[in-house]
This record gives sequence, C-alpha cells and structure tokens, in this order.
Amino acid sequence: QVQLVESGGGLVQPGGSLRLSCVASGSISNIYVMGWYRQPPGKQRELVASVAPGGRKNYLDSVKGRFTISRDNAKNTLYLQMNSLKPEDTAVYYCAADRAPYCSNDGSGVDYWGEGTLVTVSS
Repeated sequence: QVQLVESGGGLVQPGGSLRLSCVASGSISNIYVMGWYRQPPGKQRELVASVAPGGRKNYLDSVKGRFTISRDNAKNTLYLQMNSLKPEDTAVYYCAADRAPYCSNDGSGVDYWGEGTLVTVSS
C-alpha cells in the first residue's frame, strides 16, 4: 500500500500563487507515474498534471504556462506550483500515484489517492 498526504491548499486571490505538496509513504517502489487531479464544485474530476520517473510531464491545456509539476524522488514528494490563479481553478486537488506509465484523464483506474486539499480562488 501507498499513502499520499497533501498539503498547501487554501484561499488565494485571483492572480495569486500556491504550492501544493504531496508526501508519499509505504510501498513507494511500486509507483511509476504521479499526478494531480482536481474536482471543481459540481463538476467531474480531471487530470491537471502528471509526471513520470524519467521527467515526462503532461498538463491540462487550461493550466499550461501557469502550473508546474515537479517530483523530488529523494524526498518522496510531489509538488504543484500554481501561479496566476483564476477563480475557475477553485477545486479540491488530489494527489495520485499509479503503477501504470500514465494517469487517466478522469482518474479511473488510479491505484492510490490522497484525501484532497481545497484550493479556493476568490477576491
């Protein structure tokens, strides 16, 4: 089993920044790809960004140029730096880890999930 614990969510004004962190523990040698999903109020969950061990990254079109995903394997930690935040970025953000080489766009089949952290972008 793998445990994922997120931190870093909160309330921020439009145009502001936040950095989310996710610490992995347990059988982490089984993990291949890690990513961040989000679920806005009343909407479906969507993949925001993912990163494979070799460094290959994938981003949702609406966050390209604003969000950066990174992975520190020595610290077993995944990050999501979010800049130029918009009200439409408001959502619960979930850390995810999978033994597969990619994360599905809707989160189906993902092996491990964190409990989520709320990001609210509002003035």
